[in-house]
Amino acid sequence: MASVVEYKGLKAGYHCGYCDSEEGKVSCGMWAHSMTVQDYQDLIDRGWRRSGKYVYKPVMNQTCCPQYTIRCRPLQFQPSKSHKKVLKKMLKFLAKGEISKGNCEDEPMEPTMEETVAGDFALINKLDIQCDLKTLSDDLKESFESEEKKKGKSPKKEESKELIQSQHIEEKLGSGEPSHPVKMHMAPKPGKGADLSKPPCRKAKEIRKERKRLKLMQQNPAGELEGFQAQGEPPSLFPPKANKSNQPKSLEDLIFESLPENASHKLEVRLVPVSFEDPEFKSSFSQSFSLYVKYQMAIHQDPPDECGKTEFTRFLCSSPLEAENPPHGPDCGYGSFHQQYWLDGRIIAVGVIDILPYCVSSVYLYYDPDYSFLSLGVYSALREIGFTRQLHQKTSQLSYYYMGFYIHSCPKMKYKGQYRPSDLLCPETYVWVPIEQCLSSLDNSKYCRFNQDPEAVDEGRSKEPDRLQVFHKKAIMPYGVYKKQQKDPSEEAAVLQYAGLVGQACSERMLLLRN
Repeated sequence: MASVVEYKGLKAGYHCGYCDSEEGKVSCGMWAHSMTVQDYQDLIDRGWRRSGKYVYKPVMNQTCCPQYTIRCRPLQFQPSKSHKKVLKKMLKFLAKGEISKGNCEDEPMEPTMEETVAGDFALINKLDIQCDLKTLSDDLKESFESEEKKKGKSPKKEESKELIQSQHIEEKLGSGEPSHPVKMHMAPKPGKGADLSKPPCRKAKEIRKERKRLKLMQQNPAGELEGFQAQGEPPSLFPPKANKSNQPKSLEDLIFESLPENASHKLEVRLVPVSFEDPEFKSSFSQSFSLYVKYQMAIHQDPPDECGKTEFTRFLCSSPLEAENPPHGPDCGYGSFHQQYWLDGRIIAVGVIDILPYCVSSVYLYYDPDYSFLSLGVYSALREIGFTRQLHQKTSQLSYYYMGFYIHSCPKMKYKGQYRPSDLLCPETYVWVPIEQCLSSLDNSKYCRFNQDPEAVDEGRSKEPDRLQVFHKKAIMPYGVYKKQQKDPSEEAAVLQYAGLVGQACSERMLLLRN
């Protein structure tokens, strides 16, 4: 099934939640009636991001707070001291019910420089999305009404009835070819098939060497042992302490450290597809919704009428992504999911994520404010990084964790850069550049082209707009045919603007709905 989108154009001069400018924000947006996971992957690799079914892209050289797409490389990820503290805190709580002193308040909205890492994903993604969702309500209302109309509710202006048929065509694998991110990467590509239960490269090699030596030692005590005894190491004690002290624990070791049989609490993480046809999603919906309301009201001071069931559903349960389950893909398939954190039989946090061909993309997190002391924002991010590593074991190209937008000019957003190694997307050539290479430029200027090659261009740019696919009056046609029927010059400007933003590959695969 093809993606069907309705381009809404440029929205300029509206309120920014990052710097509080009344009219500094500028972005382009489209309403996605349906979207394949490959198309969405290619779009986020061009700086787009979704909020419910609304997909938007900041106009980077005009908006007051440029938002750079950021991704972490989980295969090389090593938790920092601050991350380890959060994981240990959770283990202590689960094992003995211990609540660390001084950690019982909500996590700070403005973390100190040293503790930027402890800033909360939930608070941040709330900012990401609120700025672009609430303040775009005019555009969205129109689109929501078009959606409601199809479901037979309050009809209004939109005339997209022809979508009803197209939306329910049998689910197929995205026809799009992979977007070959390899060509574009300036960052080193992670090794395929790495053993994820161990820390990266060098250390894992060392372990293997030690094991080999141990084997040889058992087979030939006389020869090998001399070496060890010369270092004063009794062979029988090899390798415990000496090895462990230089061997950092992997993320998995820290997350899944075994608990005593009489542990005080039990934590279970469940992955549930976002679909009202899924029995687990349906049965946990009301508990999940109540948690969302509690979170929005306590953490974001939302009035009750702004966090109703309709808002929750549109914002976090309504996704344009078509679920796909190809044989080479992850066991859970691709699409949108809620990762539910169940503590002693009740949900205390929900991470909303998209699983795409090359990454796990974090959408939002909401949690029970009574458990703020567990730093659930950081904890869930680390679990999602670990989850990406797990998916990579079966699906080797799925090896990145996208954290949404990094905003260098906003102190609340800079903590995302602490999940290393990570890359930022160049807003002009759409190649990934290691964050370390971007920071000094960002200190000097809010807007930066990260690609240092002055000759480099956007390889995926729209080169043949006439090949763009248009969906008009229930018919699909190339733009070259469609434009001959159009007399309005503004129509051409809008279509070409859309083509430039989505790039050639997506413009040929996605259907652009024109009324």
